[in-house]
Amino acid sequence: MAPLRLRIEGQTFRDTKDREVTLRGINVAGDAKFPTRPDLPNSKSDHFYEGDNLSFVGRPFSVDEAQIHFSRLKRWGYNTIRYIFTWEAIEHEGPGKYDEEWVQHTIEVLRLAKNYGFYIFMDPHQDVWSRFTGGSGAPMWTIYACGLNPRKFPSTQAAWVQNTYPDPSNYPKMIWATNYTRLACQVLFTCFFGGKDFAPKAIIDGKNIQDYLQDHFVEACRHIASRIKQAGDLEDDVVIGWESINEPNRGLIGWQDITVIPEDQKLQKGPSPTAWQAILTGSGRACEMDTWEFGGLGPYKSGTELVDPKGDSAWLPADYDDSRYGWKRDPDWKLGECLWAQHGVWNPSNDQLQKKDYFSRAGSGRRIDYEYFTNNYFMPYYRRHRKAIISVHEDAIMFCQPPVLEIPPSIKGTDDDDPNMVFAPHFYDGVTLMMKKWNRYWNVDVFGILRGKYLSPAFAIKVGETAIRNCFRDQLSGIRKEGMEYMGDHPCVFTEIGIPYDMDDKYAYKTGDFSSQSSAMDANHFALEGCGANGYALWVYMCTNNHEWGDLWNGEDLSIFSLDDRPLPLHPHPNAEEPGPPSRPISILSLDEGSPSFSQSRSTDNSLVFPENVKKALKTPSISTEQKSDTPADIGRTPGFRAAEAYVRPSPIATVGNVTASGFDLRNCIFTFSLVCKQAATEETSTEIFLPEFHFPRDNTEVEVSSGKWTISVDDMDVGVVQRLRWQHGAGRQSMTVKGVQRRQGMTLGKEEEEGYLEQCRQSKCELM
Repeated sequence: MAPLRLRIEGQTFRDTKDREVTLRGINVAGDAKFPTRPDLPNSKSDHFYEGDNLSFVGRPFSVDEAQIHFSRLKRWGYNTIRYIFTWEAIEHEGPGKYDEEWVQHTIEVLRLAKNYGFYIFMDPHQDVWSRFTGGSGAPMWTIYACGLNPRKFPSTQAAWVQNTYPDPSNYPKMIWATNYTRLACQVLFTCFFGGKDFAPKAIIDGKNIQDYLQDHFVEACRHIASRIKQAGDLEDDVVIGWESINEPNRGLIGWQDITVIPEDQKLQKGPSPTAWQAILTGSGRACEMDTWEFGGLGPYKSGTELVDPKGDSAWLPADYDDSRYGWKRDPDWKLGECLWAQHGVWNPSNDQLQKKDYFSRAGSGRRIDYEYFTNNYFMPYYRRHRKAIISVHEDAIMFCQPPVLEIPPSIKGTDDDDPNMVFAPHFYDGVTLMMKKWNRYWNVDVFGILRGKYLSPAFAIKVGETAIRNCFRDQLSGIRKEGMEYMGDHPCVFTEIGIPYDMDDKYAYKTGDFSSQSSAMDANHFALEGCGANGYALWVYMCTNNHEWGDLWNGEDLSIFSLDDRPLPLHPHPNAEEPGPPSRPISILSLDEGSPSFSQSRSTDNSLVFPENVKKALKTPSISTEQKSDTPADIGRTPGFRAAEAYVRPSPIATVGNVTASGFDLRNCIFTFSLVCKQAATEETSTEIFLPEFHFPRDNTEVEVSSGKWTISVDDMDVGVVQRLRWQHGAGRQSMTVKGVQRRQGMTLGKEEEEGYLEQCRQSKCELM
């Protein structure tokens, strides 16, 4: 049996040459959250509720365009893809009805990704359950299965959905995440993880709603895994593993008193109901509730608001035709009445609350906190998911993602302490994400607050950009170490981390100045490089992002690519270690939009093309093809490089021995790297570093090493063009420092820099087609 292309050894990933692999990843793609037919980004409402008759074929992008995107990502140094898909994409038509056309499309895209050498793990993605509850993930029929009526969510505020918001362009920023604490999500997640304990009357086809939903979701994932296996050339070669489920949530499980908002509910925005108020408005009753805004120091109460559904109910009416999807609902589960009323939580005849602590204890009587939920509700689901996947993909690496920022499951030393498991947490700088502003002066140690590190939250405030960067690093390091403490010795990969690009009311889109975005992105990467993690997957790559609508989803704008921005100018060179093509005239690279050659230069982000290598070059299409956008001029159509200098950065690819430190000083353009190894690196098995040409043009780069020899070359690495530094070093502790070209952060190149860049090309006899 051939060795696995990627395997786990303790806390590290290893390749077939036993080198440590660092996963430098990207989430692909945000477009996968909504269908292609009909095309329904969050700005559109037409046909929104036609959730059965749709298609996700063409997500994350079409087969014809896949090579453009994969080439681009490879050139930017990514070796790993977290492949986003949703339950809705495969099983939207109804329970057990799979969209085989979408499955085949997925296989074709994965097969193209294989040509570029990516490591891919599959992410069954969800956000606040479903598109119909304000996010993405589950098909519409799951909402009907739980007895809910999605058409009444807007009037009852059971969910805030941008598609159905009166003016989608003014949908409150980041309010979508508050749907976790509104009625629809509270019902759906409680049923999914704890239906047997808290909704025992909810029986469909002889199964409790918990088993009914989990069985269908897990079987849908198993079906995709099975089809990938049947493809014959994808399992382990490109698809190396599976994530459990994106950002699991407890719903109401563990709420001690549904008449108050729990202390650990940190996110509040807009009308912010208690669970009891959400239950009442969900059944048509008017309630006056507190409203909240998000300020510099977090959420604050801004007033009150009367929410009056005018008799509308978020529950399906008693006369609803329940035969639509072919299931048989148990007679004891009555439509037309709140599920929690049927379990004695409250009395609809007089609106009296009877069991405010109904969700606070498990069947055993044990008081539930979030840690108990993770170990006793999330983990049984995870075991079911893992069992289904490895029944098909025996050597699958399982990326276990517990609830975000909660204490991980206590599985160290147990049967769940699987040597083929990865701890897959998420981290976002909440202050920047919510305020959509990079504050260089202060930030907050959120993780420290959650773990009781400070006597007062005031002590968690970090002042100054250096302190902020160190705070991010320490938070990520604390999350990683906590995972080891509770889950055992496993690799840690942050499978989501990112920044908003539409900061400061889209100032960068009007000026081309992305300096704030560059600083924020660099701070996040500084934290990733310094925390000791084994990799990450940046959120997100979105091939249809534009300045007007961002990621086309809930007002978010985190994509590192946009149709309205320019690709980072790269510096292609012939491979110095192979005979090059004959000498030819030098083409001129212009970064001036007014230049007659600009339209040509912006589409030259590809391999060198000559008659001698045209066949190979045709496999790698231009990675900056003509970009079209309908963004209005008043929104801001001044293109910039989208802070690419901060995320296109050097990184270890494969290390002989073990990485001990790795980091990039963007301001001074200095990369430092150290390792320890028992055996020396050789020409056949060398340590390899991704070295982006923008920062490190080969003829203007200084390298200092503790021992051995090195080479820098631009290779057609797995079809994609990548500049690599190969290092043959001795045994023991080794170190390297690489100095490149300092450039201004966040800005387009100035005239002096542009001329200097051109001179580098001339000196290197760079050829551009």
